[in-house]
Amino acid sequence: MGHARSSTRYEWRKAMTYEFLKIGVEEGVAWIEYQRPPLNAIDWKMLNEIPMALDALLRDSGVRVIVFASALEKYFSTGADLRVLEAMGQEDMRRWVQTCHSLVRQIRQAEKPLLAAIHGTAVGGGLEIVLHCDVRFAAASARLGQPEINIGFIPPVGTTQSLSRLLGRPRALRFLYEGTLITADEALGMGLVDFVVQPERLREEVQAYGVALARKPAQALAAIRRCITAGLEMPFEEALAMELEGAVHLAGTADFKEGLRAFREKRPPKWE
Repeated sequence: MGHARSSTRYEWRKAMTYEFLKIGVEEGVAWIEYQRPPLNAIDWKMLNEIPMALDALLRDSGVRVIVFASALEKYFSTGADLRVLEAMGQEDMRRWVQTCHSLVRQIRQAEKPLLAAIHGTAVGGGLEIVLHCDVRFAAASARLGQPEINIGFIPPVGTTQSLSRLLGRPRALRFLYEGTLITADEALGMGLVDFVVQPERLREEVQAYGVALARKPAQALAAIRRCITAGLEMPFEEALAMELEGAVHLAGTADFKEGLRAFREKRPPKWE
């Protein structure tokens, strides 16, 4: 799968080079694509590049939505490079998992919508990263799984927590206990992905969804993401308090006033 075209508005990003990622932006939608042939197996350098790229795009006011995808034809990711794992002692593993958890926090605290476009084989850490995204699209031909049990390990990219929240405790346990690959339709049925599309339309569908989000008011999107993602971890009353403050803040924004005027005047709003 190729990467999105970069318009002249984003020419400065040519200075941002990554060995194992492709970065492209079109119509406010940025694509972070894994690119470590032949399998998109994650090593230390690739693991460190992902949060660097994500941070740059989150800081860019011209980027409204971010998509995680793969630039390889047959593989989304096969997870951590086994050669890297074999070379690790316990302290190396502590540092690896702490780095993964830092990325998880970065994703969950982001104030822009994060999407995933999954195709091919998607297992291990590459898939684990996008379990923290907001909406996941999968090609109908994709195969997904968390096979860590088969090497005597667990999925450490916050996955024991993300899966229990996405699937519920019993289904998350079975999925990780069994460690088998499932089809995209099976992933849809259990709530692991949100949409299944034909492989040739995956990029088009995700880009269109991203553009539709990019045209919505950014502060309201950020408030919704914050209230849902952070609120899920809070006691109910604390989450209500956060919702209250979000509503109060938005009431003072120009976008809220413009939204009300546009609704009354029966015209499309012009967001800041």
